[in-house]
Amino acid sequence: MDKTTLVDLQKKIIAFRDARDWKQFHKPKDLAIAVSIETAEILEHFRFKTDKEIEEYLQNAENKKELSHEMADVMYFLLLVAYDQNINLVKAFSEKLELLEKKYPIEKCKGKPHKYTYYQEK
Repeated sequence: MDKTTLVDLQKKIIAFRDARDWKQFHKPKDLAIAVSIETAEILEHFRFKTDKEIEEYLQNAENKKELSHEMADVMYFLLLVAYDQNINLVKAFSEKLELLEKKYPIEKCKGKPHKYTYYQEK
């Protein structure tokens, strides 16, 4: 199992960026736009495909590799934003998960695709 941490990845990304003198282009707005664009590139792998077609598509090693590279692109830009804004993503993720656990209690949400209040409104 790979023991690489988010901090390890950030160090690699910052070294990569700094060697190319790209920090000047990495304003928060531009990095957020990049996250959105790269996320859209993930969606391209699934657009207009049925669930069965997606399953078959992802069984192809090259397709899965291309998808993984798009996911890595999203991570690259997220890690840059987090680094530049001094945001601890591990801490932020843990805090968010705790909020979600309160917002979506198991006894009200298990097996349902919508927030439990959706069913009260119907």
